Amino acid sequence: MTGQLDWLRGGIALALAFLVAVWLAKPIGVSTQFVIADGMLWDLINPEVVVQDTESKSGYSSSNAYLAKSGGKYAAHVARPINYSFVFVLAMILGAFLSRITRGPKPEAADKIAPAAWRQRFGSGPTKRYAVAFLGGFLVLYGARLAGGCTSGHMMSGMMQTSLSGYLFAVGAFAAGIPAAILLYGRDRA
Repeated sequence: MTGQLDWLRGGIALALAFLVAVWLAKPIGVSTQFVIADGMLWDLINPEVVVQDTESKSGYSSSNAYLAKSGGKYAAHVARPINYSFVFVLAMILGAFLSRITRGPKPEAADKIAPAAWRQRFGSGPTKRYAVAFLGGFLVLYGARLAGGCTSGHMMSGMMQTSLSGYLFAVGAFAAGIPAAILLYGRDRA
């Protein structure tokens, strides 16, 4: 019975985490931190990408239009990345790692590479699985930046704040995700 209620406990924990985050700091959203991480790498290669600018609102500017927008807000985050959102992303990674090493029975070796449903449909080789996972992640991140946010920002935080765009995003995500799952795994598994 315990395993059957894992989704409920996880959902309640997630809802509480979002509620506490909004109450104490701000709504959760992490896709911008990928842009900041990219900017940090770019700035390491070319230190002139982000420069101090006393005339901008943030005190920083960039030759990159995206980093320079909103008065250099993102340029400032590239120059000084230790902030709530960046620490939150690092905490997500740490939390996932801690969950992995402390949580119940370990998956079988084959399940570490791909779930059983994937192996039955596409085989057990990891190359195709990793390529599809990378492509899917890339498309989700690209779409998130195109939309100006991510699933956690639009759907989870947005719906919690009763934002119409959050509800529209959720409808769109499921309207795309359900047919994609059916195409990948067939009707009997989706």
